Parts: sequence; C-alpha cells; structure tokens
Amino acid sequence: MEIAEILKSADGFRLELDHDQQRADLVLDRPPLNVITMKQREQMAAVFAALGRDPAVRVIVLRGAGEHFSSGGDIPGFMAQSPEHLSTLAHNVAAPERCAKPVIAAVHGYCFGVALELALACDFRVVAESAQLALPEQRIGMIPGSGGTSRLVKMIGISRAKDMAMRSRRVSGSQAHAWGIALAVVPESELAKEVAGLAEELAYFSPLAQRTLKKVINAAQDSPLHVGIELEGEAYGRLRASDDFREGVESFKARRKPKFQGS
Repeated sequence: MEIAEILKSADGFRLELDHDQQRADLVLDRPPLNVITMKQREQMAAVFAALGRDPAVRVIVLRGAGEHFSSGGDIPGFMAQSPEHLSTLAHNVAAPERCAKPVIAAVHGYCFGVALELALACDFRVVAESAQLALPEQRIGMIPGSGGTSRLVKMIGISRAKDMAMRSRRVSGSQAHAWGIALAVVPESELAKEVAGLAEELAYFSPLAQRTLKKVINAAQDSPLHVGIELEGEAYGRLRASDDFREGVESFKARRKPKFQGS
C-alpha cells in the first residue's frame, strides 16, 4: 500500500515532508497524550516501509505533537486482541529498525511503554531534558511486549534494564543520555534545532553506503564477532563497484563536495 492511501485513514499520526531537506517527519498526533492504537502501529509500520522505498527521502524523524512524545499504547484496546495477535506486536514496532533510511526519534515529555519501544527501534534518540522515559507495564500486571526489554538489555546492560522495567521507573532525559539510551540531551527549546542539525548531517552521506552500514551494524549486534567482520567485509567489497563510491573518490581528489545518487 502506498503512503497516500494509508494517510487517507491515518489513525493518530500525520506525515510531514520537507523536499528541500529530503526529510520526512512521522508525527504522533492524538492529543493530549498521543496514545498509540493497534491500528496506528500497523499503519505506521507500513509508512516506514514506504518511506524506505522513496528515493526522495533521505532521513526520517519520529516525533510527537504537543506536550508529549507519547504516553504509550491504548491500554483497554489490548483486551480486544487475541493472545496470538499480541505476541506478534514487536514486528510493527521494529519498523524503524528495518527501514533502510536513518531514523531519528525526537523525544520530549512522556515516552512510555510502546512509545519508548518505538524510540528504541530508531537509529538515534535525541531527548529533551524534560523527557521522562519508562516501561510501566508492570503497573497493570503486564510486561513490555514489543522489544523494549530486549533492546534495553543490549543498549544499557541487564542491571539497568531490570532497574527500569522491573521497577517501572521513570528515567529523565539526562539519565537516558548518561546511560547511553540517548545520543544527546538538550533543553526542550533546542530539541527541534538539534534534530534538524543531525538530520541535515545524515542526509549528506551516500544513501547506498548509509543503508548498507545500517544493515551491517544491526546484523553485528546479534552476530558473533567473526560473522560481523565477514558481513562488513562483503558489504565493503560490494560498495567498491558503486557509483557513489566512485563519486566519493573523485570528489575527494578534486576537493569538492560529492553528489551522491544512491547507486
């Protein structure tokens, strides 16, 4: 399904495109807390996939409208789903990770439950000092079910992951940065500027090399060292034949800015 068709019935989010910056913003937009429904998860996953195929988009930003990123999922809605369906929710939430483009989560205010799981599936997280991050599912007799604990363990270690998830503890933006969850922490007034700078930087690089590197790094996270090194080497060799690499070498010799085409 193409993006235009999805957006006709978009549930709790909108898409903003900046063609000059080659940037797409997927904006959580169900005020006041931007609660994420089951339908919304599926639709956003489809949008991420479509944006990944769009050559006009180089960088994607996931952010929330209003005072908060998102307070999490539609809690009563879980009771309407079968156990089998709930066990597959992680696939939709992993859409930013599967997407070939770099994805930045711009986090402010509440970032709870599935909202944090979505942010953790992004490549970069830039957070406001006022942000509060948490996996509060224990408070309703549940556990995170969309990859939150698994990603946290790999990102910050088992002790800190247990501290957050088993205590349903809220972590501040500054603490998230200190622990390595966030790439940067800034005053909320500076969040948009910080994200814009990162998006512009990422859009500069070869889209072919960038999507290859994202794939290699993601694979290395779950691979033994020698397997990761082999995958990296094979990808390195394939890029040798690319137009972007040739352009990179020629621009380096000519001391000019490269013009990458993604091929």
